[in-house]
Amino acid sequence: MPARAKLNLDLRVIGRRSDGFHELWTTFQAVDLHDSIEIAEAERTRLDVDGFDIDRADNSVLKAHGAVEAATGRSLPVSIHLHKQIPPGSGMGGASSDAAATLKALAAIYDLKLDLSTIAESLGSDVPFFLLGGRARAEGRGEKLLALESTPTWFAIAWPGFGLNTGDVYRAWDDVSGDGPNELRRAAEHVDPRLGDFGQRLGPGWQMTGSGSAFFRSVATRQEADEAVAALDCWTAVASGVPRWG
Repeated sequence: MPARAKLNLDLRVIGRRSDGFHELWTTFQAVDLHDSIEIAEAERTRLDVDGFDIDRADNSVLKAHGAVEAATGRSLPVSIHLHKQIPPGSGMGGASSDAAATLKALAAIYDLKLDLSTIAESLGSDVPFFLLGGRARAEGRGEKLLALESTPTWFAIAWPGFGLNTGDVYRAWDDVSGDGPNELRRAAEHVDPRLGDFGQRLGPGWQMTGSGSAFFRSVATRQEADEAVAALDCWTAVASGVPRWG
């Protein structure tokens, strides 16, 4: 099962809420860059990971699995293989997408009649989006979604090779605020100044996604996307927007 990445085509931070989270206004776009998750019934639950390294003991896949077990009040043993292709800490929602894919797979394997959206919201602000995909306007913490029409779009993506902690970036926003198409960029550069240098090397037309650290450039054709990443000395990808699947 593919667990697709997302890009934030814009991102405005309204302010900190009384519950400690931040109020957002953003546009999500799912893209065909994805992790792959294979889940099957087993005698005991086991997670194997290849590709990008993640914490196997405390990660979104096992948290999603635990949340479904808690909701059903029963043990749901499965073997899980995660092929991690979305860079962790990149702002492309890989962990949230993995969680959403796990929820859907468990519901299908065990024929569960659950409100997955409620469980998804408990796991993370943008996990509900990954149950649906496509393009959507998101408000609140990111969980209030309005589906938008997807238009064919190509994206060049560049990642500097290091991730950022989302909580650290939002806390920095409280101190430095922000502007531009992604109002978290200044805060992200405050957390790790290397990101500012990376953005300058990319040049104009590149925009940070989410709380960082990946950047993207929207173009009209696959050829333009290939050309945009050809000379970059970092991890890169070329991806296209994908329509709603949920």
